[in-house]
Amino acid sequence: MALFVIGDTHGHSTQVTSALREAGLIDASGDWAGADDKLWFLGDLTDRGPDGIGVIELIMRLQPQAAAAGGEVGCVLGNHDLLLYGSHYIPDARIAPDRTIFQSWTLNGGRDTDLEALTDRHLTWLAGCPAVALVDDHLLVHADTTAYLEFGTSIEDINKTVGTMLAERDPETFGPRMRLIFRRFEFLDPAQGPFRARMMLEFLGGSRIVHGHSTIPETFQVPPPLVDGPVIYADGLVVAVDTGIALGAPCLVVPLS
Repeated sequence: MALFVIGDTHGHSTQVTSALREAGLIDASGDWAGADDKLWFLGDLTDRGPDGIGVIELIMRLQPQAAAAGGEVGCVLGNHDLLLYGSHYIPDARIAPDRTIFQSWTLNGGRDTDLEALTDRHLTWLAGCPAVALVDDHLLVHADTTAYLEFGTSIEDINKTVGTMLAERDPETFGPRMRLIFRRFEFLDPAQGPFRARMMLEFLGGSRIVHGHSTIPETFQVPPPLVDGPVIYADGLVVAVDTGIALGAPCLVVPLS
């Protein structure tokens, strides 16, 4: 039984399915072939690429197949997933004093084709995804930030708070609360980064934080075509796995255990 993660896919469904086939987690027909392995996506499924809904549908199809085989497929929510959700339900609500949710979604690479293809089934699935997950001693989150602790000080509390936010869709609070998961780079500082990582792990559990959100090319100055694996930093406490697929980097299926 092994654990694999994929960082931000941003609508690049063709690259995702190719990477999963190469890793042996799906077969030539696109069905689950990973037996009792676990596969988690770290959010930002849509925007910037051509087929965000295709990525969502892939995960939705694989989840029951993996469960039936004794495996697991999961996904934590990213800020782009929340933007898409908010753009459907409350597009004119403010994410900032000078910007609506829909405007922010558009500026961040939102694709009309994703919004048009979004169905109630997709929206219900998104609303049921956790914001944080602890899997095999790895703390899986989308963003490299301690902002999750502003939603609660346990995984259960954080996921409950985010779930309530998605269910209520309050125009006054949805945008500002969603912005918390836009924060980034909070584990990079040589002095404060490890301290912040340890604080997160003490509250939420696990031995390492695994995140997407901040691309390896932009964060660690690696040319996109040369990204060939995750970056481990902050005294070994944090693992960055967003390869930067929208920048031209490959989609990587990263083994964690």
